[in-house]
Amino acid sequence: DTQSRSVDLNQVIALLKDSGSRDEHSFQLFLLIHNGTDDLISLISCEKPLKDVARITEILNLCAEKMNEQEAFTEPLCELIKLFELPFQKKKSSDGVNYSDEVSQSIAQLGYLMRVPSSQVKIQICQSIISFYNMELPGKLLSGYQPTSPNYKIQMAEAGGLAEALVLSLALVENQLTEKLWVLKALQHLSTSEISCGQMVKAQAASRLCLCLNDADPSGQLVFRSSDILWNLLEKASKEEVVNQLRSLECVHALKEVFVDVTCGFQHCDHQLRNDLLVIATLLAENPAVPMIESGFAKILIVLATCTEVKLPNPLVKDFKLTYSYEDFEMKKLLFNLLKIFSRDPSAAQLLSENHVMPALLYYVKQNRKSGFPDWSAAQYEELQLHAIAVLASVAPVLVDKYLSCQANTLLLVFLEWCVGQDPFFGQGNSFHGTGGRGNKLAQMRYSLRALRSVVALYDDAVSINLCDQGAISQLLDILKYAADKSKEKEGTVLLEIQADILFILSVLCENDVHRKLKEKNLCNTILGILVELSDNPKTALHMSVWRGKRDQTAANLLIQLWRQEELDLGIRRDQYGRIIDTKRPIATSFQKQQKVIPLPANCPTFAIMEISESIRAKVYLLFCKLGFENLPGLSTKDFVTLTIIQHYIDFKIGEVWSEISAEIKEEFRPVTPDEINLKLISDVSENTGRMVAALQTEVLERQHHQEIQEEKKNYKKIQATYTQRELINKSWEKFLTRTSNYEALKKAKMLQETLIEASKPKRKIQNGLEYSTDIPKLHTTIGPGRFVTVESMPHQQELLADTDHAPRKSFVCKGAIKNDQKR
Repeated sequence: DTQSRSVDLNQVIALLKDSGSRDEHSFQLFLLIHNGTDDLISLISCEKPLKDVARITEILNLCAEKMNEQEAFTEPLCELIKLFELPFQKKKSSDGVNYSDEVSQSIAQLGYLMRVPSSQVKIQICQSIISFYNMELPGKLLSGYQPTSPNYKIQMAEAGGLAEALVLSLALVENQLTEKLWVLKALQHLSTSEISCGQMVKAQAASRLCLCLNDADPSGQLVFRSSDILWNLLEKASKEEVVNQLRSLECVHALKEVFVDVTCGFQHCDHQLRNDLLVIATLLAENPAVPMIESGFAKILIVLATCTEVKLPNPLVKDFKLTYSYEDFEMKKLLFNLLKIFSRDPSAAQLLSENHVMPALLYYVKQNRKSGFPDWSAAQYEELQLHAIAVLASVAPVLVDKYLSCQANTLLLVFLEWCVGQDPFFGQGNSFHGTGGRGNKLAQMRYSLRALRSVVALYDDAVSINLCDQGAISQLLDILKYAADKSKEKEGTVLLEIQADILFILSVLCENDVHRKLKEKNLCNTILGILVELSDNPKTALHMSVWRGKRDQTAANLLIQLWRQEELDLGIRRDQYGRIIDTKRPIATSFQKQQKVIPLPANCPTFAIMEISESIRAKVYLLFCKLGFENLPGLSTKDFVTLTIIQHYIDFKIGEVWSEISAEIKEEFRPVTPDEINLKLISDVSENTGRMVAALQTEVLERQHHQEIQEEKKNYKKIQATYTQRELINKSWEKFLTRTSNYEALKKAKMLQETLIEASKPKRKIQNGLEYSTDIPKLHTTIGPGRFVTVESMPHQQELLADTDHAPRKSFVCKGAIKNDQKR
């Protein structure tokens, strides 16, 4: 059978290639077509081994060439193409790999056969390709053969580049709707593969499909199939490349037109397609190079996003009607997201302003209704509300004037007041924006504060004044306290973000206005408490150590100033240098010292314990434990004196508690001797700690005093040396003036000079040595000789040079001095 089948296939190929007599050739082809085709097809179709695929493909190509001469080859060609719908069979396990090149080329040839000018052939090719995705096993197998894997043909199509060839064939069916739909259907199946999607993108599939979206199609399949393919290309191929292909003005305009048409549809499938196109538009809008504004697409999307909230007639959306279905709910979220994307483009600010984006977003800044809605469900409305307020945080900085004219600050502050109120509202917390808001209003508070922060961060005076005039500072302080109390119950990132945003807003509002600053102890205590919580993170200490305030103030210096101010407010006595006065109770407040001993139950905290939570000193101590007590920059001597008290705060507090315990015990009864001894020892230890700290403080002050004295002596020596030098210069100048104005003084100076010269000469004379005169005759200068002199060496013959006018002679003073003398 195998040999006879090979002979039959070879005979068919030879017959198709025969170049004999035209009449005889035509007659043989006629017999082949009308009599032999069915036998040939039945022969191949019942058993289609992989090794015969190449010859079948050759027959296909030969028949395609004959179709240009005789249309009668159409049916045989279609029947042969149908063979690719049958599963391939292999005799050996390795046949699938061994014949992969022949099979992949044969399947790729189907794409090239789309050039055949026959609608029937093109449709059959598409049908055969679609059949690749039918995973049914063959009903009949040859003896000794086994079928290939169900996805073998799909893999071979990927290897042969069938998808690329099929995309290129779109140009051949541009004006043939039926064939085009079949090609799109085939591409729809192929686009489920990442490899095929890559090949399609290589053939510019995105732009080709987009440009044909508005072609006439009563069935509506063209838009559905094209959009589905575009979806797959964006998911499975390079998103950047697909967007780059769709960035032309023609493509964006085509997307806009088809979107407008679909938006007016009422069917469920129309709404799904509309949302699919919205997702594609979102991906395009994220690329600044895409002409969304120039094409008019951005305006339509903005109007559609705001039409249901502002309720103003607009011809762009006159036929649009919101049905409050799930698809419409998804559309609203997509449109809100597009508003956020458009807010990043400065050129879109005018569009956002003209089309009432600000009022539309502020529509959701209001108290949630308690019951359900006739339009959206409670969960859907909450999700849209949170999404709208989140988008407001991006849009508000772009439209500050609109923000103020719409009284957005007032709406947000009122909304925040509702967030901390007692109104029984339980958030669903189902959406992304509702994180941490289930059963409370924290999500609403979070995004409202984020919106406020976005406009406050502009440092716009109009925004700050508007907020302060409405009492925003006091309201924000109340919210901060509310969030801090909630954090004690349950910690979470949402509460931390709320507190961080409030602190940022307050810092901006108060930064350049002294009258707005907040020195309230409660606020300071709250902020320090937040810092203590944050200091559990090891990175916090580093951030605090590098922080610098005004005039390069360090965090350590600020904390010490807060400690001193707190001690001053609590009435704790210190001397003028900040040293401990009362070593027995060094940190006890004036209120504690005045308080009488009141025995309390064991479960009631004493005044010393309660003071820890009410005062900031414990928090300052904890922060220094993270920062360390050594090598702290920016501290003065007075700061170090205070730092020694802070460092021993816990020791003093322990002694203070024991002092209260001892007083309460002695108030009720007399302790036994061992207990009394122990209480006395504990009291002595606490007092000794106070004395030790006082001694350390004194040592610090003495060391500083000694250092100041040394610095003062050094400075005095510098002053003294400067004064002495000035006196010497003055005396030298006076002598110089005396020599130039008094001839007698000049002679005395000359005599003194000669005396000094003679005294400087050695007493013992050198034997046979020459004596040089240090005097220059006929020279009448009032200043000494220069630094440079010329000394003539002695001749080798030991001959003395005659002191005549012809003997060479050079002056011992510089020429400048002689010139000065000549001038005088």
